[in-house]
Amino acid sequence: MILLVLVVIAAVGAAIAAPLVRPRREPSSDTHSDRRGVLEARKEAKYREIRDAEADFRTGKLSEADYRALDRSLRREAIAILTEMDELRDGSA
Repeated sequence: MILLVLVVIAAVGAAIAAPLVRPRREPSSDTHSDRRGVLEARKEAKYREIRDAEADFRTGKLSEADYRALDRSLRREAIAILTEMDELRDGSA
């Protein structure tokens, strides 16, 4: 029984001390994958904005003129994000 308690205490101590003993890693130098992740998140957010605008128009919260202007702007921004993603992909290939 005492041996089991000592093993548990040692395991807990090792788990607590591990981050202090482990050598630090350098920050990720993979800027392409970081940038790709940011662009992917921006793309999904922009698509969500487009869907929200469509829903607002269908429910009457936006006039047709306001919807068309907003839709045009959002799609222009989405195209810019997709273009940037293509450039990143082509540059890393």
